[in-house]
Amino acid sequence: MSARIVEDYRALAPLLERERAAGRSIALTNGCFDVLHVGHVRLIAQAREQADVLVVALNSDASARANKGPGRPLVPLAERLEVIAALEGVRFATGFPETDARALLQALRPDVHVKGTDWTAESVPERDVVQAYGGRIAICGDPKTHSSSDLIERLGGD
Repeated sequence: MSARIVEDYRALAPLLERERAAGRSIALTNGCFDVLHVGHVRLIAQAREQADVLVVALNSDASARANKGPGRPLVPLAERLEVIAALEGVRFATGFPETDARALLQALRPDVHVKGTDWTAESVPERDVVQAYGGRIAICGDPKTHSSSDLIERLGGD
């Protein structure tokens, strides 16, 4: 079953409330997910193990460009959402326009905020937000040996 795409995360909040009312826990991971690679797939697979429902939130094109630089993302948000929604274990795919996940986390309040292994639980930038509402942080995925930026560079892109 494909995930449900909810382009604006603010519209996702009431859907997640229904999941919680049904007794299900929520995990959320976020990122650009431009040029999907095996590291993304492994992160998402492990993130799904953290809760009953997995939400994957993708940076908008503008916020990806602000974070990654000119020429990024290579793949527009609508297409990135479609690819992520097709992955096993993803229940909801959504976008967010901010350059960090603070507002997203405050609005959706997942039980678990999942980050990749390039972070530690102590270094996650949104750690204070997650702790303030009583959530937890999980570090998942394989060692950070894969990157969209590296792939793009090897292919001769920007």
